Amino acid sequence: MERKKIIDMKGIVKKYFIGTPNELAALGGVDITVYEGEFVAIVGASGSGKSTLMNIIGSLDRPTEGTYFLDGIEVTAGKDDELSKIRNRKVGFVFQTYNLIAKTNAIKNVEMPMLYAGIGARKRAERAAELLDIVGMKERMKHLPEELSGGQKQRVAIARAMVTKPKIILADEPTGALDSATGKAVLDLFRKINEQGTTIVIVTHDVGIGESARRCIRILDGKIASDKPTGVSK
Repeated sequence: MERKKIIDMKGIVKKYFIGTPNELAALGGVDITVYEGEFVAIVGASGSGKSTLMNIIGSLDRPTEGTYFLDGIEVTAGKDDELSKIRNRKVGFVFQTYNLIAKTNAIKNVEMPMLYAGIGARKRAERAAELLDIVGMKERMKHLPEELSGGQKQRVAIARAMVTKPKIILADEPTGALDSATGKAVLDLFRKINEQGTTIVIVTHDVGIGESARRCIRILDGKIASDKPTGVSK
C-alpha cells in the first residue's frame, strides 16, 4: 500500500530583496517529501534557511519558486484566507516561546484554535480537557501561563497544537527554552503523539534532537545537505 505524502516540496526557492543589489536566496531549490506518520527533524545552524523552510512548510510564507502540496493540497499560490483555513485544519504549531495568551488559563488557551474553526463551546471545552489530560496537565487546566513552569507551558502548547486533529505538528525549537530533563520529557511526549499516527516535524539547531527523531534532514546554506533515517525505532 502506497504511503500518503503529507509534505511534498519540489524546487522550493525563497528570495528576499528581489532585483536589488541586496538580493538574498534563503532557500536554493529544496526538495522534501514527508509521509504520513513520520517523525522528522530538520536541523540547521542559524542562517541555514531552516526557519524560512519552516514558515513555508506551515504555510506562514510562500516560496518565490517551486511547488508545495500539503496533504494533497497545492498551497503555493493560495490566497491569504485560504492559507489561514488550511493552517487551522492541517497544521498544529509548537513554538520555543510557547505563544500562550498571558491572561487566559490553560484550557482556554487550548480551546483557541477551535474557536477560530467555529466549534461550539461545549465541544471545545470537552476536547481541550481531554488533551490536557493526555499531556499530563489535567490538574492545572485552570492555571494561567504565569503559574506554570516552562515544561508545563510547552505541554499546554502541544495540547493546543493537537486540538484540531491536524495532519502535522510543526515544532520550532520546542525544547530550546527548557532544561535538559524537561526537554527530554517533551520529546518523549512528541514520540507518543507520533505513535498515534500524527506526523511530527521538529525544526532545530540541536543535532542531538535531530538524532532523536526517526529521520534527520540537515540544511546548510539554503540547501539539503543530507536526508537519512537515524536508526531510532518506535
